[in-house]
Amino acid sequence: MSSRCRIIGALLAAALLLVGCSALRFAYNQGPEIVYWWLDGYADFDEVQAPRVRAAIADWFRWNRNSQLPDYAALLARAEDEIAADATPEQLCRWNDTVRQRIAVAFDAAVPAIAQQARSLTPAQLEHIGKRFEKRNAEYRDDYRLGEDVAEQQRVAVQRVLERAEMVYGRLDDAQRGLVVRGVAASPFDAEVWLAERKARQADIVATLRRLRGEPLAPAEAEQALRGLAARFVRSPHADYRSYGQTLTQYNCAFVAAVHNATTPAQRQAAIRKLRGWESALRALIAEGRA
Repeated sequence: MSSRCRIIGALLAAALLLVGCSALRFAYNQGPEIVYWWLDGYADFDEVQAPRVRAAIADWFRWNRNSQLPDYAALLARAEDEIAADATPEQLCRWNDTVRQRIAVAFDAAVPAIAQQARSLTPAQLEHIGKRFEKRNAEYRDDYRLGEDVAEQQRVAVQRVLERAEMVYGRLDDAQRGLVVRGVAASPFDAEVWLAERKARQADIVATLRRLRGEPLAPAEAEQALRGLAARFVRSPHADYRSYGQTLTQYNCAFVAAVHNATTPAQRQAAIRKLRGWESALRALIAEGRA
């Protein structure tokens, strides 16, 4: 991969942060507590489980800070020198793969702890997880305006894309906004299709957790079950959805590349400053961990 290709992937990773540099450092340092309360919202841990889960999360964050943050910072550093160049859809798709690889590494590091903690979940907790999924699905329907007219669905979709783009580049002008509107309108994304796949994945999660709790699996077998779950997330077992997902990914690569290529030199300089701030925040977090 050429050095110029790395720009878009770094932009994607940066856009996921959705925070400024000081906020990023604060959020990361509070990460163990945030993740615990997020997980507790699903599983409703009891007084025996809670300290074990907290300890496992703290261990994961120590691993991530020491072994992964330097890599994330390096990606951003390379992007700062390359962001002024145009990009191609192929470059963007390669960076999509790069981001997926980072996510896979992060999940794999958590697998042993997840396998161990999952054994302690009760039937009531598994039911609680299922109900939490139902609540989140209802929120998803509201967020994507499912059941409303197409114009309203398009409006909120355009707003989501604009917010993410302007987080990196700053304010888009009318011509750039028009490009976003047209791109969203032409997108093959179908919120109902994704919701159906989402529900199937949630059912898979609950079934896997039930298996980990109910079967006398060796630690290696339990971990393999979780890695199998992750593999099904990456490559759906449903052929129709795999075809749809491939089409959508290719479209998104072209769409985001087109938006990037339509930005001005000033907007790209703004993006460089944004990336530099995030890189500085990550390097500060690394230094804090060493201290």
